[in-house]
Amino acid sequence: MEESASELIRGVMVRRLVGGDSVKRLTSLLHRSYAGHAAAGRLFFASYQSVEDTAHRAGQGECWLAFRGGELVGSVTVVAPYAAPEAYPAPAGSGSFWQLAVDPGYHGTGLGQRLLALAEGRIAELGSTQVVIDTSAQAVDLVGWYRRRGYVPVGSWRWGVTNYESVVLLKELTSDGRGH
Repeated sequence: MEESASELIRGVMVRRLVGGDSVKRLTSLLHRSYAGHAAAGRLFFASYQSVEDTAHRAGQGECWLAFRGGELVGSVTVVAPYAAPEAYPAPAGSGSFWQLAVDPGYHGTGLGQRLLALAEGRIAELGSTQVVIDTSAQAVDLVGWYRRRGYVPVGSWRWGVTNYESVVLLKELTSDGRGH
């Protein structure tokens, strides 16, 4: 018998990445999580990045992992303030996150929203009042998901490691990490 979404999310523990965690398992999660985008022709870096790339990206901020039992089912890496590339359309002092990933078996359970709330809360705790992210402008469903959660488009960006134009999205945060 298949578990319901609420049963799947029950018992998921979220904690920081520690030295004994497998970056190879995290990379595999990222590849699985972003495989649908790759199949649709949107090559997110997370869909093909190497274990070394994952370790580097996770090491740029706080990497949080979600486990259900021993199974790695989600992740997000948070940084504040974000050292954006020159000309990137982000206000100085903004926080950001990347490698937000949910195992496909956990889509629709609320785990992505839980990881997003964690990221926004940590960014606020680290002193930023805004969060800036970017994603493929072609990923209409994903852009809509962020917009429904208070993110607004503020520009575009082109990364050298993807095959698409990104929409840059910004959200104003209150001190408790919630949006305005």
